Amino acid sequence: MPGPFEELTWLNEPPHYRIAGDALEMRTGKDTDFWRETFYGFWRDNGHFLHRAVSGDFTAEVTINGKYEALYDQAGLMMRLSETHWIKAGIEFTDGTMYLSVVVTNDASDWSLVQIPASTADVRIRLTRHREAVRVQYLDAATGHWMPVRLAYFPPSATVCVGIMGCSPQREGFEVTFSDLVIGPPIEARLHD
Repeated sequence: MPGPFEELTWLNEPPHYRIAGDALEMRTGKDTDFWRETFYGFWRDNGHFLHRAVSGDFTAEVTINGKYEALYDQAGLMMRLSETHWIKAGIEFTDGTMYLSVVVTNDASDWSLVQIPASTADVRIRLTRHREAVRVQYLDAATGHWMPVRLAYFPPSATVCVGIMGCSPQREGFEVTFSDLVIGPPIEARLHD
């Protein structure tokens, strides 16, 4: 039976990656990113994205463990309708600190950061689509609870591409391991316990 990464497709394949069971180790290419216009005034669509098409609502989860060293090193989950409509969410290195970062792009990108009270080794994140709403969460290892980070609008569509992404906008060679990727039916739409 193939592992969770075996039947996915690359957009911008990285210079090096290796699949070992339920884990994928990746080393990023030079100056890679996904971003559109806002504040920085440039467009980049050369980040690494390993994905498959998903119909309707879904939940995707993955565990990330990266060697964050340079500004904007990042790894996480991504959903993508087109070059102008996508969401990426994961751990990002900014000003010497690792944050949970979410970029929502509907023509132009926006960026939000949340400092999480956890080690950035083996952070589990979750991205759920409920019709036009996308929910981003991380698993607080200390409490075992899924913590909310973002609830964002995303255009309704029959299908989107969903998977893992990694970028290194200021360098090449960011090393990250993704494990236990699950893409399946959406969790319950309730926001509060």
